[in-house]
Amino acid sequence: MGKESKLIKLMNILKKKSKIGEGISYAVPDLWNCFDYSSKESNCREDGVLFVNPYDFYSECIEKYILKSRKSSIDYSKSLSKNVATVNGSVGVIGGDWIKSSIIYSMQIRTSTSWDHDLDGYLSDYSANGFKETGTFVKSIALLPLLKKMGITALYLLPISQHSYKYKKGELGSPYAVKDFFALDEELKDPMTGDEMTVEDEFSAFIEGCHILDIRVMIDIIPRTCSRDNNLILTHPYWFYWINLEEVSEYGPPRVESIGQNVKPSEELLPLMYQSENVKSLLKKFTVSPDKYDAVKWREIQTMCAVNPRLNVLDLIEEYMGITTAPAFSDCINDPQAPWEDVTYLRLYLDTPTASKRYMKDINQPPYILNDTIKCNLFQGNEPNEALWSVLADIIPYYQRNFGIDGARIDMGHALPQDLVEMIMRMPRAIDKDFSFIAEELVDLGAAAAKKMGYNMIIGDGFYKEPRWQEHKIHGFIYDSRNLVCPVFAAGEIADSSRLAARYGGKNLVKCATMLNHFMPNGIPFINSGLELYETQPMNTGLDATSEERYRLDINDKYYGKLAFFDKYQLHWNNKDRWEMPGILSNISKIREEYKDTFTNLDNFFPVSCGDWSSPAIALGWIINGKRRCQRDNLILVLANADMSNYRDLYFDLDGIRRESYNASREAYLLYSPNELSRYIYEFDDRWNLKLGFGPGEVKIIKM
Repeated sequence: MGKESKLIKLMNILKKKSKIGEGISYAVPDLWNCFDYSSKESNCREDGVLFVNPYDFYSECIEKYILKSRKSSIDYSKSLSKNVATVNGSVGVIGGDWIKSSIIYSMQIRTSTSWDHDLDGYLSDYSANGFKETGTFVKSIALLPLLKKMGITALYLLPISQHSYKYKKGELGSPYAVKDFFALDEELKDPMTGDEMTVEDEFSAFIEGCHILDIRVMIDIIPRTCSRDNNLILTHPYWFYWINLEEVSEYGPPRVESIGQNVKPSEELLPLMYQSENVKSLLKKFTVSPDKYDAVKWREIQTMCAVNPRLNVLDLIEEYMGITTAPAFSDCINDPQAPWEDVTYLRLYLDTPTASKRYMKDINQPPYILNDTIKCNLFQGNEPNEALWSVLADIIPYYQRNFGIDGARIDMGHALPQDLVEMIMRMPRAIDKDFSFIAEELVDLGAAAAKKMGYNMIIGDGFYKEPRWQEHKIHGFIYDSRNLVCPVFAAGEIADSSRLAARYGGKNLVKCATMLNHFMPNGIPFINSGLELYETQPMNTGLDATSEERYRLDINDKYYGKLAFFDKYQLHWNNKDRWEMPGILSNISKIREEYKDTFTNLDNFFPVSCGDWSSPAIALGWIINGKRRCQRDNLILVLANADMSNYRDLYFDLDGIRRESYNASREAYLLYSPNELSRYIYEFDDRWNLKLGFGPGEVKIIKM
């Protein structure tokens, strides 16, 4: 069997502690109970709150739902691709392209299973009974039956590494301010297991549970920035940029005169940048690393940290030397964003970029952060920081070796040196040839470069285009993405963007876009945690969102103004419409799975004419298994009213279908619509036009 099953160990620990949970008031959302929790102690209120014995609830999910799918011959601690041959009798899809047929769910562990278990009105670190109220790996296991119901086949986890609390944003700090690349966030440990399991054990159990249910797990790595007090400072202080502590209040991205706002740096702009008085002032704020600043004090600090590992090395450096790591800022010139106080850049090159050296007159200038030195895909030096690169290249393999992850997204990978990206991607595929990579590429034009680099897909800009249905941008995104050389997230929101339910069109837009995304050519359906609950307040306001977006909730809501990226936040799991989207996702994911080979092959797609260009109609045609001239049931049509406010009678010209399929019938039946009963029969007129009525944002899936 290989490694000890951490999932079975977890189940046994919880079952052993069952009596501790008797009589305890522990509430969970009823939506978490997609495995028919059977305890006599359970009690569900009308508002969707279920009272359970926590030890029984989580152990029963494992025993009665997950483990019934377990095969004793499989080692689920390995990546799912390594077990494909054993399970299916055939090799996996080479190169990580399994992602093309996936339905992905984006999840921030500490948020997605946060819940006020004692119902005292506050999301505490621990409830009155000592239970963790922010999310944990153990509690996240209880979400797997719901995710399976929704058709999810891959989880994309926002950062799970140990993050910093120094200079933190919000109540909890950003998961992107990584303090230790090779340690898990201890806040994701569940106290229910006590000292019998570590947070690493619990993550292993979580991944096992996912793999048993044929759900792959992908992580997010951040190789360009890290927390200001990252642990690597203690051994490699010169891998970071340093400034005088007294200069912090005046520190920030320089304003470069005669250059517009938010401009990407280029060689042509370097003279203007380095001649700027603001840039010259910024450069004076930098200093050498602590080991060179004061070698004696640095050795004393290292000794203090060796004696007491709980000491924060940056606290000591600031106290005894008066210097600190330089906060990061955007690599675009004149970006209006303030400095990112909680993170700093890693020093990827030990020298100044080659193109910039002629403009750097001071040979004694300490290493510095400027738009060119951090835009390393465009500006490289001659001295790569090879030791640092080796550390960064080992992050993903560490999680492969220890946890059996299936894929990863490289944060800001497009801004890294190409040689470093290739180095980061090489070892994971040496370990698992089916390892999949997501490129943080938001521009369609970057798809070709991402594909060439070895990425399997890009994020794309659906989060921007899909909400703009009045401008027909959703039409362009749905239709035009088929021309990209690699797949794109079929998504109307991502973790950094505004919520789809908060856009004009609200719930109708969520339902319409999500259904279309499951059948979009060259698209990979992507569900951002909370989309299925019609969440309106974003997790972060980084993309296509104003600062006002954080105040989307009712002012009396206790999470009003909070962002899940930085604060304690509880999804609205018990809202009155909580079962609607999971039900829709269950139905459409089954259709996608049944015809998976059809929907993932662009040769089977054809656009359907909807008449006038101003029509709100969207119509996608799919030829089942590529059989153009066959029997009657060989076509699937996905038809939508992209007007989220009004009922519409829409026309669809299907004469081209008649000419392609001589035996096609003029009758078709409804596979699914949230607004109508399935199997409803539609009939075309003599000219093969189909006229149908649609509610606002309604989608109909029809089979001929």
